[in-house]
Amino acid sequence: MENKDTYRNTFPKEEKLCRTKSIDRLFAAGNSFIAYPLRVVYCLEDKANDRPSISVLTNVSKKKFKRAVKRNRVKRLIREAYRLNKAEYIGLLESDDKCMDIAFLYLKNELPTYQEIEKSIKKASAILSDKLKEEEQE
Repeated sequence: MENKDTYRNTFPKEEKLCRTKSIDRLFAAGNSFIAYPLRVVYCLEDKANDRPSISVLTNVSKKKFKRAVKRNRVKRLIREAYRLNKAEYIGLLESDDKCMDIAFLYLKNELPTYQEIEKSIKKASAILSDKLKEEEQE
């Protein structure tokens, strides 16, 4: 794994969660919390050789945003905020030999600003850190 100092802020295809089995397992067995306006669903697993340490899924409801242009804009904002703050999420898993699937589900009815999404992504990282520490202690 690369150092945080030399880590590149990229979001390659390998880190996008698109396998149906993984998505089903994430929503069936995963834990969730809300960092408004995002609902975060996560699932920890033992690391396999071919998997990246974190896989991410973004979702915006068609019921709340009828136009695909608006849904795509919200998803783009979420992905960009995650990409720029990805080092925080990877730092959560560096000590363990685990991998994590994360889903960011947008809950609000209005289009967000980038600052709002970034604040929510950082808040989700802090909450996730606390939850992982609690699970370690148990």
